[in-house]
Formats: sequence, structure tokens, C-alpha cells
Amino acid sequence: MDSVTQAALGAAVAGMIAGRKASPKVLVAGAMLGTLPDLDVLIDYGDPVSDMVKHRGFSHSLFVLFPLSLLLAWCWHRWRPASSFSFLRLWGLVAACLITHPILDAFTAYGTQLLWPLPVSVAVSSIFIIDPLYTLPLLVTLLATLLWRDRIASLCKAGVILSSLYLVWSVVAMHMIEQRVENQVAGTSLEGKSVFVAPTPFNTVLWRIVVLGEDSYWEGLSSLLDESDTVDFLEKARGHWPLNDKPSTLQALERFTRQFIRYEDNGSQIIATDLRLGMVDYLPFRFVFASREKHADWQFPLPVQLNSPAVRIKHLPSLWLRLLGNQDIDADLCHASEACHHSALPSS
Repeated sequence: MDSVTQAALGAAVAGMIAGRKASPKVLVAGAMLGTLPDLDVLIDYGDPVSDMVKHRGFSHSLFVLFPLSLLLAWCWHRWRPASSFSFLRLWGLVAACLITHPILDAFTAYGTQLLWPLPVSVAVSSIFIIDPLYTLPLLVTLLATLLWRDRIASLCKAGVILSSLYLVWSVVAMHMIEQRVENQVAGTSLEGKSVFVAPTPFNTVLWRIVVLGEDSYWEGLSSLLDESDTVDFLEKARGHWPLNDKPSTLQALERFTRQFIRYEDNGSQIIATDLRLGMVDYLPFRFVFASREKHADWQFPLPVQLNSPAVRIKHLPSLWLRLLGNQDIDADLCHASEACHHSALPSS
């Protein structure tokens, strides 16, 4: 999640656990602790793919954050023996602020290595990295503490409960969409294939769906406001890695994305794109893994990340209308009145 949300969550959790001893200083400390795990973005792992797959690694691991919280609490208690917090209360506060960060991140599509160094990445994919309906309850209750300082703990508790209920709702909504997709692919050649479902930006009403075939993938949008549960899928070329040699960075990206990758060979470059993050043409994680001059052999320099195209203004109203249930708009945010390509799912 974004830094503002993580800081707000850390502050609210700190105020809730501090109870009667909650104060503005405690909230500030909680906000700082809540953003601490994301400092790993300052680490350069040598190339953009490694930076991507190793982000939310050790710094988001429960095996690291629990001992770190103990160390931080011990240091504070030792240096500030006059602190009004008992050691156990202080440890609980620090641990909760640190650990709620990666737990929240695990609900996004990116993936969070909660059990690092074990090779396990958790990505529930039920909430977008920025969702105002999750963040606003936290921010509103924190602002309210400026007016009612004698009720800091209860206000923070209310904010955490409301945002948590919204998080639960996001999981329920995701399962509703997954059920639609499962019903639709049943009896087709895509039954049993890998399916990725994630919310579109800033909401949990409109969802993006990707179904992996062999040489193609199928992309669709489904809104909870749709009159029909039928998803209008577009078939798109998935491509494949055309060479015998496969760079270790590409193998790492395949593991990280669970094979949700599209390959493009334009003759001079071979590009791999993470299909999970983004939508339409706005897929931010596109990497050049091989390049060559005319008729020369392929070279494998360090991967280079390509810039994502700027958002086209015409797509914004289309996205809004699709969210409201207009099923004439497809996964490319193209209206039926335009010259768009539509494909039904393959039959069995």
C-alpha cells in the first residue's frame, strides 16, 4: 500500500494499543514505525527486475520484524527507563505497528514475502495499492484526535475497525468475482487454467480478470454493478521466450509473477511484461531481457525497465462507466460502438 496509508495505519494501531497513554507523540512514533519496512526501496540490488522481486522481502518478513520489534522495544526501555509504558506494552505496540504493514501489503497483487527467507510470497490481490475507502477512516479518526485528545485510543480503535471491515469486504467481493469466472470457464478449454483477479484502481467494485491459456491469455472486466454475470473476454497473444538460454533474472520474474508474463519479440528486443499489475496498455513492469543489432546474435545485458505509456484521458470516463455496470465497454476500455475486437472464451 502507499506510504500515507501505511503511516495512518501505524499511527492508528499505536494509539489503539497505547490506550489511556496515547498521545500525539505516540501517534507520530506509530506512523514512523508503520512506514519503516518500506525503506528497503533504498536498496539497489543491481537491476530493476531484482529490485522488483526482492522488494517486500526481508524487511517485510515476520521472522525479521518480530525480533526487530523486540530489539527496538528493549533499546527504548533501556534508554528511557522513565517511560510510562511497561516493556510488554511497549513491545506489543512496536510489533503491531511493524507487522500490520506487511500484512496489509499481502492483500495487494504485488506479493509480500511474509515468511522470508522461505520462498513464499503472499498476494491475496483483494485491494488496490491506493484505495481511498480503506485509508479515509484512518485519516478521519486521526484528524479527530486533534479535537478530542482525551479520546485518542477509542478514535484510533474505531478507525482500525472500519478499515479492517473494508478489507474483509474486499476479500468477499473478490470471491464473488472469482465465482463468476469459475462458472464461465467451466466446460471450456480454460477450465482449470491459472486465473488472476484483482481490483481496478482505487475501488473494489470493478475487477480485472486474466486467464492464462497456452499461447494466449484472456482479459476481462467485471463489475459488481453489472446486470449480467457474464464476462466479456478479449483474447490477446501471450507469446513465449524464443531462445534456449533464459537469464536468471527472467526466471526470478517468472516465479514472482507465477508465470503471468507476456513475451514480445520485435526483432531487436525481447520484452517480458508482468500481466498482473496495471490494465489496458498501462502495464508498468515491462523489461527488455535480450537485444541485438540486425542479424547479430542475441545479447543478454542487465534487464532494462521500459516506461509505461501516459494515461489517455479518453480511458478515464470509460473506466468510470464500466465500474457503474456498462458492459458495452471491454477490457481495453473500448466501447462497443468503436472498432474493437471481442472474443468469446474457447469451447471445450
